[in-house]
Amino acid sequence: MESVQLYDDGVRSWVFFGRDAGRPGEVIDTNEYLVTHQGRGLLLDPGGPEIFPPVVAALSREILLEDIEAVFGSHQDPDIISSIPLWNTLCQGVKAYVPQIWAGFLAHFAVDVDIVPIPDEGMTIPLGGSSDLRLVPAHYVHSSASYSLYDERAKILFSGDVGAALLPEGSPPFVEDFDAHVGYMEGFHRRWLPSNEAKNVWVERVRQLDVELMCPQHGAIFRRHDVPRFLDWLEGLEVAAALPRA
Repeated sequence: MESVQLYDDGVRSWVFFGRDAGRPGEVIDTNEYLVTHQGRGLLLDPGGPEIFPPVVAALSREILLEDIEAVFGSHQDPDIISSIPLWNTLCQGVKAYVPQIWAGFLAHFAVDVDIVPIPDEGMTIPLGGSSDLRLVPAHYVHSSASYSLYDERAKILFSGDVGAALLPEGSPPFVEDFDAHVGYMEGFHRRWLPSNEAKNVWVERVRQLDVELMCPQHGAIFRRHDVPRFLDWLEGLEVAAALPRA
């Protein structure tokens, strides 16, 4: 599994993990991110059990597993969050921040996990005593309750499935050609985003943020100059395209 250091100021750091060449062919590729503050770790969208071993191996090169204090699940999809019981076994006392409307469903396979329900309006995650990791509501983009995570210190936005792209094997971790990249994003966003209104509410929220990197859970990372291009593209995109046209 590939790893890339995205940010490090000596107190806060971000590391990207992805491009797992050893994953089963039928398993969609996912990106995982480790955020640390004063040596304490937060894992974003940790994935499913099928990629748990390579994620653990990659993380172990960056942090002691006992220093992971929390995981964040942006929404309920199995490729996002279904490994939570394994993380609970490995990292005793780990907290799982998940949308409150999904907490009761996730408890079906994570009954012993210390679940922290995220209210609809969002909250901050107090990693290592910090107060600048903000959960930004992204409801109906694409789940009925989902969140992005904005790091005010690093100016990094973890966007979950917004900005996701289904890329060919061997693609680089960063967007290199935005116009070409659109072809790998468009079908996903048209099908999986159910509401143009909700999509544009999210766009307006993100326009208010100072974003150096936008990091989706699938695909490639957008650098600063491509973030407004992505927001313009998404705002103009007609979604819910699978509705029957009688």
